[in-house]
Amino acid sequence: MEVKDQLSQTKDFLTIGEWTYETIQSVLEQAHYLKDMQQKQIPHPYLEGKVLGMIFEKASTRTRVSFEAGMFQLGGSALYLNSDDLQLGRGETVEDTAKVISRYVDVVMIRTFSHEMIETFAGSATVPVINGLTDLHHPTQVMADLMTIEEQKGPLQSVKVAYIGDGNNMAHSLIEAASTMGMELCVATPPGYEPHEEVMNALSNDYVSVTHDPLLAVQNADVVMTDVWASMGQEDLQEEREGVFASYQVNEALCSAAKEDFIFMHCLPAHREEEVSSGIMDGPHSIVFDQAENRLHVHKAILHYLLKEI
Repeated sequence: MEVKDQLSQTKDFLTIGEWTYETIQSVLEQAHYLKDMQQKQIPHPYLEGKVLGMIFEKASTRTRVSFEAGMFQLGGSALYLNSDDLQLGRGETVEDTAKVISRYVDVVMIRTFSHEMIETFAGSATVPVINGLTDLHHPTQVMADLMTIEEQKGPLQSVKVAYIGDGNNMAHSLIEAASTMGMELCVATPPGYEPHEEVMNALSNDYVSVTHDPLLAVQNADVVMTDVWASMGQEDLQEEREGVFASYQVNEALCSAAKEDFIFMHCLPAHREEEVSSGIMDGPHSIVFDQAENRLHVHKAILHYLLKEI
């Protein structure tokens, strides 16, 4: 089989916007099923003999541990590949690295800065590629968020989510998820920090709105969500952003406008008393650690979906 034929049959997960409603719902259902299997301690080695290669250019806690543990629980194995230890860090092209690694492993997960890099890698790889995070998108995290919202609030179509903070990769993947799944989403950001226009323009945004007023966004919300004000690679902007985002802290006063039974979510790590008060982070509405756990189950479901017919 020629490489171009292999490529045409390869499934990837680079953005949520690339997946249909049916695909997302199917993966979420599988994630709930796999979580139930795990809790009942029922073995589920569906990917026995498969190998996951994990390339990291950004540091990680949840992404690395959940993918590695998940692949082990599915009967396969995972390889941690730091970009500094690869020839990729010494000038080998992304395309050449993708072609070589594709001959060793069955699936690749990449956590990196440039979204263009992961698109280039996937374009040359002959195995499925998963976006573990780029500066533009964070689809694996948002899939876990959708799973968690379903657990706590039921069908996504009946839920209002308020996202407060930077129009970053989390906001972009949430926007794509809301647009595809029919979930109401209101994003509140300071002026000049809105989500990228190309993300907004590429979708039918009947379910998505953007405002500069966090109180308006939180009004009657079922879910209140935030993220750090300065993402990895933006550490030099931390002090500047603390001033810009000061009125966008998720705290008790802001959340008083949400529904009485709202839930608070954060992709972690959280900076208490910056983007979220300790009272909300550690309070009765917070489900951040349930949300973090679901990274494991949804990552297993994504791996199963990408590899089950290979």
